[in-house]
Amino acid sequence: MQTIQVNERGCLTLPKPLRSALGIERGGVVSAELTGNGITLKPAVAYPVELYSDARIKKFEEEDRRLARQMGRKR
Repeated sequence: MQTIQVNERGCLTLPKPLRSALGIERGGVVSAELTGNGITLKPAVAYPVELYSDARIKKFEEEDRRLARQMGRKR
């Protein structure tokens, strides 16, 4: 077990041996869960999310119609 210090901003640094053992690289993401015994940290994956505006959705629909015409079917 290792002791990790929390800085004034509430940040902590996982020691390299722990990061290496878990496959966590620089800029990596972990999930934190409060448990009955403390906190559990696990490697996680974050996917970017794009929220589509009405204009962007309209472009998708236009492209779908164009491709449908190109493929010989109507939409």
